[in-house]
Amino acid sequence: MKKIEAIIKPFKLDDVKEALNRIGVQGMTMTEVKGFGRQKGHKEIYRGAEYQVDFIPKIKIETIVDAALADQVVAVITESACTGKIGDGKIFISAVENSLRIRTGETGKDAL
Repeated sequence: MKKIEAIIKPFKLDDVKEALNRIGVQGMTMTEVKGFGRQKGHKEIYRGAEYQVDFIPKIKIETIVDAALADQVVAVITESACTGKIGDGKIFISAVENSLRIRTGETGKDAL
């Protein structure tokens, strides 16, 4: 099993969610986060005063999938979240040792 974490622009959430549903991803967790990468934030003007915005609002999507599906999930997220502009985000993939469904006691792939 693989854990896939994707940091994306907030307005791309629906596109990514729909694309993942189409390939059979059954569950995910979404968190509103703030951060920055190479762009180091940006400047905004509010009531005539300019100020630096260091942490930019992003969405973090987490899902656990069978290892055989991981490459397809990464490709779908990449395609559906891409705008071609700076700040599109990142995807992190890590191994998951085991999973357990609390209600039924199922483990491994069956718990997904």
